[in-house]
Amino acid sequence: MPNVLELIRLSTDFLSKKGIESPRLNAELLLADILKCKRLDLYLAFEKPLKTNEVDLYREYILRRSKFEPLQYILGKVEFYGIEIKVNKSVLIPRQETEILIDAVLNSFDKNTPVNILDVGTGSGNIAAALAANLPNATVYAIDISMDAIKIAEENFESLMLNGRVKIINADINDLENELNHSFDLIVSNPPYVALDEYNNLQKEIINYEPKIAVTDMGDGFKFYNQITLRGKKLLKTKGKIFFETGMGQFEKVTEILVQNGFQNVKTVKDYLGINRVIIGELI
Repeated sequence: MPNVLELIRLSTDFLSKKGIESPRLNAELLLADILKCKRLDLYLAFEKPLKTNEVDLYREYILRRSKFEPLQYILGKVEFYGIEIKVNKSVLIPRQETEILIDAVLNSFDKNTPVNILDVGTGSGNIAAALAANLPNATVYAIDISMDAIKIAEENFESLMLNGRVKIINADINDLENELNHSFDLIVSNPPYVALDEYNNLQKEIINYEPKIAVTDMGDGFKFYNQITLRGKKLLKTKGKIFFETGMGQFEKVTEILVQNGFQNVKTVKDYLGINRVIIGELI
């Protein structure tokens, strides 16, 4: 049977020819998952032969990745803000950029202060889970219109033992207006913000595998910023805040949306590439 190093070399070459970015890293992460070890542990086990079932599963993983299926869906998980989040094709894969959104919230509130948080479009529940895990006195309402997404979020909250402090609602934000009027200290959202005319320019991994409803608003990219900001005025308490993740070049328009709806003290937070990634507005 082939050993660890042989399989990594063969798989790296195969993925490279298929046009997969970082082929060696992908090959190693997939193999480490099968062998139930850390990626760096592979370097101490290059001569280790694999069992037949391990080779068969690895070939299946490599074939799936060669067709541009995202690594995270193959593994069924991703690390986000220091916690493990389960993912499948029903939810958007959490990105590193969204950790900046978590930082922005945590930098705005004392961790011991009781706060009510509304996470709009929770998807896998990664934002709600990260906030609940780091704000021990917070109550988080996680809403999504997709029942399939809600099921994954429930699994994540349960595995992270956050069920008691995260309340899941299968609903649209418009459905919350009467029931939860002026209930929240903050609203946080990473909404679908890719404009429809830009969608086909995205990576194959996104177009072919991630849920379209979680990527594009099927319009100009600002539909949900408008909707959440408008509804947010009735859902937030006085001095309540909205935290949005935004795409490249969107911060000016989203700032305008917030200001037109009565939000003040608007601030932006840049990501690692200097892009205005997070926008914060306060309801006065």
